[in-house]
Amino acid sequence: MTDPSRRGRSLELYFADGTPDGILTAEVFGWTGHVLRIPRLRLADGLRRRQAAQTGTYILLGADDDGPVAYVGEAESVATRIRSHDAAKDWWGAALILTTAADNLHKAHVRYLEARLVQLARRAGNARLDNGTDPTPASLTEAQVASMEEFLDMVQMVLPALGVDLLQSGKRTVPPTRVPTAEGPVFTLRTVKTGVEGRARLDGSDFRVLAGSRARRTWAGRGDHDSGYRALHGKLCAEGILRQDADHAIFAQDYAFNSPSAAAAVMTGRPANGRTEWRHEITGQTLAEWEAEQLKDLPS
Repeated sequence: MTDPSRRGRSLELYFADGTPDGILTAEVFGWTGHVLRIPRLRLADGLRRRQAAQTGTYILLGADDDGPVAYVGEAESVATRIRSHDAAKDWWGAALILTTAADNLHKAHVRYLEARLVQLARRAGNARLDNGTDPTPASLTEAQVASMEEFLDMVQMVLPALGVDLLQSGKRTVPPTRVPTAEGPVFTLRTVKTGVEGRARLDGSDFRVLAGSRARRTWAGRGDHDSGYRALHGKLCAEGILRQDADHAIFAQDYAFNSPSAAAAVMTGRPANGRTEWRHEITGQTLAEWEAEQLKDLPS
């Protein structure tokens, strides 16, 4: 039997301006939800669209001098609320509006969604939230809660496809109901001088460093260009995913990175080329060599 969490989905993106960085809509076959992305420079045109006037939740995305920033809100007329933010907030560059095709969300629904989106964004820690306080979820029936959680599951699938990682966390737990699937290959990284030693598994599109891996205790890179990986190392330490002892930082749980180089940088405490640092646990090939071997038998 196919594991539902692994079943394929069809995502339909519509570029309203004919360009990938303009107004965009996203829908999934069989899902009633609708996502509308509006760049701030196209705000007037985007808010004229039918879905913008519906009851829904919204996310403002942008950055300030300290890094990524986001704001989560809800409204019975999202367009009206976002117009007020246009005058009051200057840091954001795009708005995401989450509604349904049939406009069947009501006030309690969107209050619940707003509170849960804030929870998920804070848990992921990929952006500073501009929300002053955390909203309290509205009281819903058991059936309504189940429907809203299913809605959120789809939102968490769609947003990464749009390049939005606000809700994505690298923390990985395996649901107890998951049907066992073939596991990906394991790669290792060792640095004798610093005692760094770790294992990572290729898991779909994730490069997942496994619990117990021993990383460098503190960041050792010195250049300005490594500030992103430096911040990631610090974030994982602050969240307890990396637990520092006298000599190293130990992964307390599996953590999924979006690239082998990000994983290698956190492991070694400096910028690193993950394609050459990680080696196949059995063959000893670098990740780059292993990838090349996987490709060699493809038809030309």
